[in-house]
Amino acid sequence: MRFVLTDTVTTEKPAVRDADTEDATDEAALDADGARDDNQPSWWHRDHPTFAALSGFFTGLLFVALIPAAYVGVLSLMFDNDRVEELFPFVLVTLVVPLGLVINQRTRRFGVYFWIGMILTAVVVLGVGALVLWYLVENQG
Repeated sequence: MRFVLTDTVTTEKPAVRDADTEDATDEAALDADGARDDNQPSWWHRDHPTFAALSGFFTGLLFVALIPAAYVGVLSLMFDNDRVEELFPFVLVTLVVPLGLVINQRTRRFGVYFWIGMILTAVVVLGVGALVLWYLVENQG
């Protein structure tokens, strides 16, 4: 059972009431007819301050890891390796998506953290790759 704290404390109303009997006054959860829309996301997805940051960061991480790999995979099915290497730079066209997220006011916070996730993932991958390459060159030569 879930309880909701009320914003006013009086002797006439209880300080805690059952959320199941709560009035349908949350305007974000009401549809055009004034009825409660159960398809709306919960408060965590709508209002929690870290939801956009966390989801944006991990979406950026997945974007860097999966989009180039999927692009090469699809191109490999259609073309030979030389043609795939020629077409690979066009994967940069997908950067329009995070740019659009940053430009739009409503998705700006998500877009900023999307870019942070992309950049930090690229830095970590390139840094670890350079460190491994340096180690191999030093110990093999």
